[in-house]
Amino acid sequence: MANVLSYRPKAGEIPTEPGVYRFRDATSRVLYVGKAKNLRARLSNYFAPLHTLHERTRRMVTTASSVEWTVVGNEVEALQLEFTWIKEFDPPFNVMFKDDKSYPYMAITLGEEAPRVLVTRNTKIRGARYFGPYPKKWAVDEVIELMIKAFPIRTCKDSDYKRAMASGKPCFAGQIGRCFGPCSGKVTVEEHHAMVSRFVGFMQNQDRHMVGELVQEMKDASAAQNYELAARRRDQVGALEAVLEKSAVVLRDTVDIDVFSVVHDELAAAVQEFIVRGGRIRGVRGWVVDKELDMSTGELVESILQTVYGEGATPPREVVVPDLPEDATAMEEWLGTLRGTKVRLNAAQRGDKAALLETARQNAAHSLMLYKTRRTADFTARSQALEDIQEALDMAEAPLRMECYDVSHLSGTNIVASMVVFEDGLARKDEYRRFNVPESSDDTDSIYRVLTRRLAYLADGDDAADAGAADAGESAAMREPEDDVLSDGTVEPTKRRKFAYRPNLLIVDGGQPQVAAAARALRESGVRGIQLAGIAKRLEEIWLPDSDFPVILPRNSEALFLFQRIRDEAHRFAITHQRARRKRDIASVLGEIGGLGPSRVAVLLKHFGSVARLRQASVAEIGEVHGIGPTLAATIHDHLASES
Repeated sequence: MANVLSYRPKAGEIPTEPGVYRFRDATSRVLYVGKAKNLRARLSNYFAPLHTLHERTRRMVTTASSVEWTVVGNEVEALQLEFTWIKEFDPPFNVMFKDDKSYPYMAITLGEEAPRVLVTRNTKIRGARYFGPYPKKWAVDEVIELMIKAFPIRTCKDSDYKRAMASGKPCFAGQIGRCFGPCSGKVTVEEHHAMVSRFVGFMQNQDRHMVGELVQEMKDASAAQNYELAARRRDQVGALEAVLEKSAVVLRDTVDIDVFSVVHDELAAAVQEFIVRGGRIRGVRGWVVDKELDMSTGELVESILQTVYGEGATPPREVVVPDLPEDATAMEEWLGTLRGTKVRLNAAQRGDKAALLETARQNAAHSLMLYKTRRTADFTARSQALEDIQEALDMAEAPLRMECYDVSHLSGTNIVASMVVFEDGLARKDEYRRFNVPESSDDTDSIYRVLTRRLAYLADGDDAADAGAADAGESAAMREPEDDVLSDGTVEPTKRRKFAYRPNLLIVDGGQPQVAAAARALRESGVRGIQLAGIAKRLEEIWLPDSDFPVILPRNSEALFLFQRIRDEAHRFAITHQRARRKRDIASVLGEIGGLGPSRVAVLLKHFGSVARLRQASVAEIGEVHGIGPTLAATIHDHLASES
């Protein structure tokens, strides 16, 4: 048996927030549902070495083939969601730890002469008022224990109650201080009914006004030097505060809403739905779909609502969404027709509903990230992507090594470029490269200059030219280095040198103009046998040299997904380098001028955009900046002139 589970999530994939998780088997059946204050810490316990796990746990994790999770706002939400999933999926590894296949409730038997509170799994007691269900029996016992301290009512069995009332002697539970009904001999039936009403009222409304009333009674008793009563009221207040903390809800108990959040990019959208009934999360749904068309968030929301409620689900009075559809009124009317009463769409911006919407958004964002990460890491998907690219671009062989280039600048200054490398569909970050472009007329010129420098390494001949790349040590390295032979005869492989490997496919971020510039650099270099392509961001089209029409890949294809991923990675790498250069420029140039601190540097940069533009400014133009006087302006101008 392998000691490491094949479906173990990678480091950093599991969030550290509270949440609920599910283990599934190969047929997608839910095997086990659990909750955690910290999902990463809890799930890491399941992926410890198998021989260290408990026998039942080991059997569960080896039977499972996947694990998934949902992040919630706090532990109470996790408790509610755990119950919902256990009841919905009936997981076998949860059932074996339960007393019964039903779930425990707190019941107050209001139909009896002296109502009592009890834990029951029978939901058909005549005249009873139920609270729950609870996922565990101990959770009900704990709440009853606290509530009895605040509102002491009867707890004994019916037979004990009848015997006590007939004999005039307290019931056994009353004798040991566990029952506080009329059978205990301490209260009348009328007084007990009043206490039961307060018990039920607090459990039903979670009303903090009752706590305030008890606090006032405690103060009054203390002022009257009735310290015994004050101590009882103090204990009651503490008990109710503990109940409130344990039974906190997401929203008011009169609130029934559905919350939808959507996170999307050019190719995919992740949807998360929270179903809130009675102020508590009663269900969660989440799914990721490939986008066939470029759609706004409002358009996605409209499509989602049509799909969810068009399949027969009844909408609640209010549906919370991130953005309203363009024709929100018509959508509300349609939903109202399905429900039979008015339905309101709400793009919550603040308050508890907005907080719940943000929690749903975090879950959707995490789902989309996992979807992309796992899709990229899947060997079959990567192989399919490379084959599809080979076929779409009419290449002789699959592009096992791809290089993608992007240019970044700030209003034409601080021009930099990036080169990212993917091999076998995976990023090779150790071979990423950054380029500084001293001057350029536009993006196409920058692309031409960068590729000319890069392709110099692939020019014919044994020695590579100096590409002048930004990284120190980016010197010539075209020829494969030989392994070093040590004195004892062992062979020590030499590390791959920079630009040592020839790409099958060069990709530039852009459309026809950028591809034409790259083709000119490739043609002038004399290098042959490398395919060139560009990806235009708006429509995700693939452009080839000397082609009047783009190659259109299916929106849900693995090939387009790989193109998008390498393009996005090149963009991220270029932006990061460009921002770092700007910071270095500010620190190294302006930081040397006396009287010019970080605040004034920030003002200058905001005004001129970069040090390069500041160099071109006159003393008078520099003096126009707020906080820069004539003397300091002259100092700045002279210092920058000497640096030039």
